[in-house]
Amino acid sequence: MSESLQASVLIVDDEEYVRESLAALLARRGCEVRTAGSTREALTDAMLDGVDVVMTDLKMPGEDGGELLRHLVQRTPDLPVIVLTGHGTVRSAVECLKAGAAEYLLKPVDPDELVLVLERTLGNTGLRRELELLRRGGDPAIPAAGDGRDGGEDLERLTPLGSSEAWRRVLEMAETVAPTDTAILLLGESGTGKEEIAKHIHRRSRRAGGPFVPVNCAAIPTDLFESEFFGHKRGAFTGALQDRVGRFKVAHRGTLLLDEIDSLPGPAQAKVLRVLQDGRFERVGDSRATTSDVRLISATNSELQAAVDAGAFRADLYYRINVMTIHLPPLRERPEDVPILAEAFLRPVSAQVGKRIVGIEPDAVEALQSYHWPGNVRELRNVIERGVVLESGERLRRRNLPEEVRRAGVDGPPLDLRGSLLAEERRLLETALERAGGVRRRAAEMLGIDERNVSYFLKKHGLGNR
Repeated sequence: MSESLQASVLIVDDEEYVRESLAALLARRGCEVRTAGSTREALTDAMLDGVDVVMTDLKMPGEDGGELLRHLVQRTPDLPVIVLTGHGTVRSAVECLKAGAAEYLLKPVDPDELVLVLERTLGNTGLRRELELLRRGGDPAIPAAGDGRDGGEDLERLTPLGSSEAWRRVLEMAETVAPTDTAILLLGESGTGKEEIAKHIHRRSRRAGGPFVPVNCAAIPTDLFESEFFGHKRGAFTGALQDRVGRFKVAHRGTLLLDEIDSLPGPAQAKVLRVLQDGRFERVGDSRATTSDVRLISATNSELQAAVDAGAFRADLYYRINVMTIHLPPLRERPEDVPILAEAFLRPVSAQVGKRIVGIEPDAVEALQSYHWPGNVRELRNVIERGVVLESGERLRRRNLPEEVRRAGVDGPPLDLRGSLLAEERRLLETALERAGGVRRRAAEMLGIDERNVSYFLKKHGLGNR
């Protein structure tokens, strides 16, 4: 857990002592805290300006936290809302998360758990906010996850995210698998948009009216795993002052995204496998079984097959979650999409900082396309924001880009070991298949690998139809 959160938090609660205690806790963690005693006060421009996250009580006089949540989802859909309540039920938890809440916690909340949830919420919001802004810039009619609309949208709805062949293959695969309940594994480097693709699949699925529940497995301490995933009963352990609803139950009849699933420790892998097999689990401290019907999407930025081979990840769980694999290409492998993404980011970022930047100079575009983008789309968005802040004219100039981006293409090709190895891997695979006449067994012999691994590498490089 980080020492300082460096975030602006709005706390909404009708009880003054609750506001003050939460404010003191978060201020010690480096947060800039504002407080409001009602929904009406919280919805003023002065309160919401520059806020990173809202924490609200659910039961309040007048318009309650549920009304505040609905107002915020309509007004600022990219602003995360954490609901806290002393009167929690499974039904209210599901309703809040379906309505757009980022988290749902029961009072009195453990201070360490609250900070963990806030840290996770802030971490999960970055790329989601960037790509949601980008998508809205291209077409404001695209529905939010879980709204159940079916306007006959097609792949053109997502073209602001890129028009390259590599990206269109991703979208086509997502469209193909969305109507099914097939388990999906999303593979791609950090910042490539795995959660956005998962949300897109959810919107196109038969579960679109249900909740979409993302979980960052790497952010959950081992000792809190069972409570976070399956919930707990009051009194189950020290500090369990209220019943807690687990993520598997919250995601009932919806989609559960397990991001960074490779971070699950061994015991946790076994318990997740059991739930996926029979849809049943027990809350911590409860002997009665609970059922959950979820569509599972998993995501990771590592090669799980290698972890399976090394014994670090259960093979049976791997085969369970890997019915269908979608590889998201890094930005360096689709440079033709960089200008599209950069232009799409330009408008919302300019509005955010109070400027009117109408375009990007050609030499700046050239530098952006030449750069190797180790941080992918997330890094590109940050570079555009930096440039807009520094720019005094109406068009973003190369001189306002970071030095490493400005020099891209000047110092020769980037020293990108991972990208170079992947390109060589694909070249060797294609060469072996060509020499073997398409016979995978012979290609495997030439490459010195097991025949089963040929299929894995074909899928990895999007050559599965060969």
